[in-house]
Amino acid sequence: MAAANYFLIFLLAYGSVAAVPRQQQELDRISSLPGQPQVAFSQFSGYVTVNETHGRALFYWLTEATTVPEKKPLVLWLNGGPGCSSVAYGASEEIGPFRINKTGSSLYLNKYSWNTEANILFLESPAGVGFSYTNTSSDLKDSGDNRTAQDALIFLIRWMSRFPAYKHREFYIAGESYAGHYVPQLAKKIHDYNKANSNTIINLRGFMVGNAATDIYYDSIGTVTYWLSHSIISDKTYKSIMKYCNFTSEKTSTRCDDAVSYAINHEFGNIDQYSIYTPSCLALTNTSRRHIRLGNTLLHRQVSGYDPCTENYAERYYNRLDVQKVMHANTTGIPYKWTACSDVLFKNWKDSENSMLQIYKELIAAGLRIWVFSGDTDAVVPVTATRFSLSHLNLQIKTPWYPWYSGNQVGGWTEVYEGLTFATVRGAGHEVPLFQPRRAYILFRSFLKGENLPKSK
Repeated sequence: MAAANYFLIFLLAYGSVAAVPRQQQELDRISSLPGQPQVAFSQFSGYVTVNETHGRALFYWLTEATTVPEKKPLVLWLNGGPGCSSVAYGASEEIGPFRINKTGSSLYLNKYSWNTEANILFLESPAGVGFSYTNTSSDLKDSGDNRTAQDALIFLIRWMSRFPAYKHREFYIAGESYAGHYVPQLAKKIHDYNKANSNTIINLRGFMVGNAATDIYYDSIGTVTYWLSHSIISDKTYKSIMKYCNFTSEKTSTRCDDAVSYAINHEFGNIDQYSIYTPSCLALTNTSRRHIRLGNTLLHRQVSGYDPCTENYAERYYNRLDVQKVMHANTTGIPYKWTACSDVLFKNWKDSENSMLQIYKELIAAGLRIWVFSGDTDAVVPVTATRFSLSHLNLQIKTPWYPWYSGNQVGGWTEVYEGLTFATVRGAGHEVPLFQPRRAYILFRSFLKGENLPKSK
């Protein structure tokens, strides 16, 4: 983006700062969430307007570090979809400090919360996800990669004006799934913005993504290969998909659709595609399933996890009026229930880059710390998809492939390249911290320290 356009973003971001006094930070403070165990760290949540003309405002939730937060880095967490909530997934069943009980009546502590190592900022993005909203209904039908990244950049600039202690703080971005687009795209926006402005306040040091959509062609081939190698589909179906599906095409052929549909409807069985070795949530109906993309083919998701119904508990909890009041959420009376994912956004997504590889190359050259990790039981954005995509970066190997350890067990495998670290997490599905919280925590801690994953028990 040209420097002139970044000057426009600067004006958009700072133009209304005077109208948002520093005291807004205290207005966003959460005293205590309903049913929450006692904690010593501070929490804040609320809205940051990113576009006054359209009335777009993004909802955030900050959980500060459990100890010396003023000395810990800031990490922004994004979930994907597109259209899924970081409050529902990242905060409530993955890396956040609290878990929700089955009835949605109370919370309990997550032993491996990432806010023991950093200040964690969860963002519901783009507008239309979770509590984030727009007053312009057409925004819900023309969302896409570019606007999502630009709104997130404006959010960060304005949020740091509200929380000036985080200006210039060591800053990282993390996420999973379709955030494999959001995270590197936002990192590039920040990198370009910093180059175009002398008043740099976002001290971006790097990012990490898990089971991340990376390159539509290589991801697709790697996904079908995973299905075959894990005995989910037959040789015949594999050959049909590879023969009839052109993963570089905007439109799929009837034969391709038929081959993929046959695999899903007749060969997969009633498994959770996001975690092929754990139970599905039997409480879900067909109408409550999420969707994801494989190229231009739709797969239907049933929620994954040790408790496969955790998404349901989040929807019970965050639709409670007392919870919304304490979190300063739904202040405008959104005319729909809070949901973990927005089908409207997903079905109307307008721009989606085919590949993140060029962005990776640019940001590797810029010296950012980049880690990519894969839970190895995910059949939707599987480890083979990520490995196929990353192999086309043609990076030099710095530390050859080796098993890394979590306690006395192999936590996964890793290889360190010049400019990028790749790691698998053994026994984890699509949401790595949900299935293997301790291993995910070790991964995160190593990433922040810039250290290789442990080679011994």
